[in-house]
Amino acid sequence: MTALYLPSFVRLGGGALDELPAALALAGLKAPFIVTDRFMASSGLLERVKNLLLGEGFDARAFADAVPDPTVVSVNAALAALKEGRHDCVIGLGGGSPIDTAKMVAVLAVHDTTPAALKAPYVQDEPGLPIIAIPTTAGTGSEATRVTVITDEATDEKMLCMGAAYQPRIAIVDYELTLSMPLRLTADTGTDAFTHALEAYVSRRANPFTDALALTAMTRIWEHLPTACREPANREARAAVMQGAFEAGMAFSNASVALVHGMSRPIGAHFHVAHGLSNAMLLPEITAWSLPGAPARYATCARLLGVASARAPDVEAGDALVAALRARNDEIGVPSPKTFGLDAARWDNLLPLMAEQALASGSPANNPRIPTAEEIVALYRVVWG
Repeated sequence: MTALYLPSFVRLGGGALDELPAALALAGLKAPFIVTDRFMASSGLLERVKNLLLGEGFDARAFADAVPDPTVVSVNAALAALKEGRHDCVIGLGGGSPIDTAKMVAVLAVHDTTPAALKAPYVQDEPGLPIIAIPTTAGTGSEATRVTVITDEATDEKMLCMGAAYQPRIAIVDYELTLSMPLRLTADTGTDAFTHALEAYVSRRANPFTDALALTAMTRIWEHLPTACREPANREARAAVMQGAFEAGMAFSNASVALVHGMSRPIGAHFHVAHGLSNAMLLPEITAWSLPGAPARYATCARLLGVASARAPDVEAGDALVAALRARNDEIGVPSPKTFGLDAARWDNLLPLMAEQALASGSPANNPRIPTAEEIVALYRVVWG
């Protein structure tokens, strides 16, 4: 049997944000609490959302101090602000960090617990407040997933929390909100979305439903991401990458991610590298190492993306995929950890802990080829340079 988790109400396409009041009304929700960050507040988008809601008679309040790589402290601050009012749902407005913050706040508003108690392998299926996700980047797919990631400041651990409670009830997927994204953010979040799709397809938990979404998402993002990077105002490219990110989110939410994400989270936690960028740093070499675990699946991806011929043997096609991933990183300017400027001695000293944290997340167990801690350390060393 396959169990699927998807948003109940989706508004997808240019101008979808204007449908927020109607979507809330359809879901029977009246008093949203908005979680966002200072950039969204200063850009005028928060004011636009509040005016949309207030104009339709919704009782909306906002917390605009969400932080990148949301921490336990920031989650608790947002939770305290929510409790100052009477709210029946939580809106996450922004990139993955405000949406992840909103997801955890929605659960803690109903359940007397802590993020540390909720981290994987614990599964939180009992719902909290309904979640509405409005992404302003095309990458995390958080609007479609039943996971959130919260950083424990005391241990520098990115805690993966999962369960149906984190599944947004409403997703507003409006590519027009991404038109102002700068190149680096476009490249990194787009690569994050591509990684979601690729890992969902090769995951040991893949199924026919997720396969279809993952392959479609990969094709869309691979074709249109370079254009979105070069031509930020290109609406066709922005729309395609945004839709691909949403499809990839649905795919990996139901098939899970794998080793790239497992190794990426500790890099973000210890070195504060943006999640999409750390995924991009890892993707070619982790794919190269993983090829023997699912040669036919990786070969299918290579043929679909047009980097290997339809008649190429699986091994040859897999090698072509890795070469294409390395070339794509060069094309969109992805640095290695070394060239990005991370501290070499600290990187080396943290490798055993990073490997332990990667395995503890559970994601590497979904990989076609399952690594030991020692193999993860060795892979971090390969990726470094």
